[in-house]
Amino acid sequence: MLIAILAVVVVIALFVMGKISQTGQAPGSVDGRLKHCPGKPNCVCSEYREDAEHFIEALELSEQSAASSLATVRAIITESGGVIISERADYIAATFSSSLFGFVDDLEIRIDKDEALIHIRSASRVGHGDLGANRKRVELIRTRFRQFHASN
Repeated sequence: MLIAILAVVVVIALFVMGKISQTGQAPGSVDGRLKHCPGKPNCVCSEYREDAEHFIEALELSEQSAASSLATVRAIITESGGVIISERADYIAATFSSSLFGFVDDLEIRIDKDEALIHIRSASRVGHGDLGANRKRVELIRTRFRQFHASN
């Protein structure tokens, strides 16, 4: 009986955390760069190579225009189930929601024309761990981006 009550409490807590995550927003840029990841394993970011735990490789800006590369990334995000929340000429903010509890993760893209890179940050809004979901998401985007440019 105690185990059943505990299980119900855990499920309710997960639903509440999912609802809480739906009220946040992407952190945006700080001094023209994507925000550092917090000290939790539920975030990856290509901006800070020295943060080995959270670092993930940026995309290489294609020979096409930055606008064309951003359009490709935008298409990959929406095809992958993301929802574009905000967009500028050099920045995209999108969200991804888990199907079971509705947890929201933020994905941010920033074009760095000087370095010819597309920086990416993906992070969970709540909780501590993410079972590698954010890293897998960015790797999938990187793979699809390379495939698209290899075929064009």
